[in-house]
Amino acid sequence: MSIEHFAPNWMTEEHQMVHDSALKMFKSWDHKDEEWRANGMIDRAAWEEAGENGFLCASMPEEYGGGGGDFGHEAVLIYAQAEANQAGFGGLVHSGIIAPYILNHGTEEQRKAWLPKMASGEYIGAIAMTEPGTGSDLQSIKTYAVKDGDDYIINGSKIFITNGQHGNLVIIACKTDREKGAQGVSLIVVETDGNPGFERGQKLKKSGLSSQDTSELFFNDMRVPQKNVLGGVEGMGFIQLMQELPRERLIIALTGVGAMKLGINLTLDYVKEREAFGKPIWKFQNTRFKMAECYAHYLASRSMCDAAIDALLENKLSVPHASLIKYWVTEKQCEVLDECVQLFGGYGYMTEYPIARLHADARVQKVYGGTNEIMKELASRFM
Repeated sequence: MSIEHFAPNWMTEEHQMVHDSALKMFKSWDHKDEEWRANGMIDRAAWEEAGENGFLCASMPEEYGGGGGDFGHEAVLIYAQAEANQAGFGGLVHSGIIAPYILNHGTEEQRKAWLPKMASGEYIGAIAMTEPGTGSDLQSIKTYAVKDGDDYIINGSKIFITNGQHGNLVIIACKTDREKGAQGVSLIVVETDGNPGFERGQKLKKSGLSSQDTSELFFNDMRVPQKNVLGGVEGMGFIQLMQELPRERLIIALTGVGAMKLGINLTLDYVKEREAFGKPIWKFQNTRFKMAECYAHYLASRSMCDAAIDALLENKLSVPHASLIKYWVTEKQCEVLDECVQLFGGYGYMTEYPIARLHADARVQKVYGGTNEIMKELASRFM
């Protein structure tokens, strides 16, 4: 069984073809899933396969090695990844978040140097914002950079960094002037291969997203050319972050919609096959009502996200709208998947079942990209 949704305005036949092709690739990784979860990260070869198939930087201009698409192409890739239950692949961060920072804020030299290598998979992108003592309050970061000749020397540490082990092109939020608060924040891009001041910490063990590469990063007198400050101008980091965060929050919501769709479909199949008291669980009114409620939450969430995609494509997605969509969809994602686990009964709690993994993976959606409490605080400031 499969739930349906009307085709949104932004989706073309090309978008659908990209979705279907990507879904096929992501599903072909199923046989590696257990190994990747045990290792705490997917294989580097998976990144290379995605690059070969054109699924990295699909929305970047062709002149920089990208696919020449729009955000709709990123959206269908995110939906396909979620529907295949491959939450461990960090491509949505790499292509949907890191690449736009470089495209929208980088110099022409930076775009030409980094985006083609990201599109091929030679470079894997990460963004390092969160620190052990600083989460949503980015003005309070401690990592700092000082000038020395033509370089910056960076010291500090970051935590909870997606693509932290594989990443070799890392955008670091740091203070280039520790006296100026938000105006002293800069984004500096580091090509980490061969840099002796760069150190990866341990792969972090999480209660969900077991195959997602999440790490600590350390910078010990790390030298980076001054020309690597994003956009070539110091002190613009906080503004750059604020301009790009609505996109990141929409991406989180999209993953929630994809996870809901998969969870509902898995549960529909289960309740129509599983019997209790001599009949399928589906025959009980409570089951049908619960599934109808879940479907309604999915439809509402998908519609909100489709409208937000339309807005983003027209450069009209606002901070409060993106914040509230991220908050609302991730809350509904957790509610829906909790209902699905309940209908699976004891089997829903067994990690060998995809529904249990979807449930575990969902919880962090309300935390990263800005906690849902911060989302409501941000939105309320515009009311």
